[in-house]
Amino acid sequence: MAAARRVLVLSGGISHERDISLKSGRRVADGLMAHGLDVSLRDPDAQLIAALTADAPEVVWPVLHGASGEDGALRGLLDMLGLAYVGSTGEATRLAWNKPVAKTLVERAGVSSAASITLSRDAFRELGAESVLDTVSEHLGLPLVVKPALGGSAQGVSWVDSTEDLRKAMVHAFTYADSALVEQRIIGTEACVTIIDTGDGPSAITPVEIEPLSGHYDFEARYTAGATKFFTPPRLDATTVSRLQESATQAFEALGLRDLARVDFMVDEAGTPWFLEASTMPGLTETSSTVLALDSAGYDVSSVYAALVESASRR
Repeated sequence: MAAARRVLVLSGGISHERDISLKSGRRVADGLMAHGLDVSLRDPDAQLIAALTADAPEVVWPVLHGASGEDGALRGLLDMLGLAYVGSTGEATRLAWNKPVAKTLVERAGVSSAASITLSRDAFRELGAESVLDTVSEHLGLPLVVKPALGGSAQGVSWVDSTEDLRKAMVHAFTYADSALVEQRIIGTEACVTIIDTGDGPSAITPVEIEPLSGHYDFEARYTAGATKFFTPPRLDATTVSRLQESATQAFEALGLRDLARVDFMVDEAGTPWFLEASTMPGLTETSSTVLALDSAGYDVSSVYAALVESASRR
């Protein structure tokens, strides 16, 4: 009998999303072990590269959220080491991690995205905060959403209804990144689409509709059990669901993603999906929309994880 494929799952890291990554990694490891794979689970640290060099696994799965796993650096190093891994390349991950860049690429592919401006901390100070805020409010209007240009899990995100809110939102965003993305807020239904590709091309799973009880899908709403209602399938008509899946696939391909990703949208009253962001390593906890989507669509989650590992091993 052939030995079980050896897989190293990386989780934890030093980002703000460490706890979520640990939970996601544990669930991935459990799913792979249930499918018969030989799985090790470890936190990335200063000894990781030496360990990979001395005893390389067949496949690495970086289940890392935040900068430590989604800024492209770790995956670039795995490429240099010649190791197979689950997930998008370092280059694609870096593009998706940068929200303004991702918006530009997705818009060029024909997917709608809200009008926006990206402001660096230096520009905000040098050009005069009040003048900048007045100009942004006048030309983009209200309401707005302010996000750190780099980041995930809605950390540092603010929903803005006044110029005073905008001032506070910019300061808040700058605590997470050196640049902030200011977008017109699309009013409508929030939905996300999980894309999986085990080697036969990307497949968009039925979208998940998100209804946070607080009104905003912030960090607490994402990871606190009972804080958000999820509807799978979504309470949207078939035409809108099809548009969401098509737009998600376009975004996935425009960013050059592979294996597994989640693409987030707001759907307006006309049924138009507006791109928000793409996650190259979506959360895989019990409250994560990707897991809910797979379950709702009838997938055996451990089988999906094993198929992703097998696909990665062939690269």
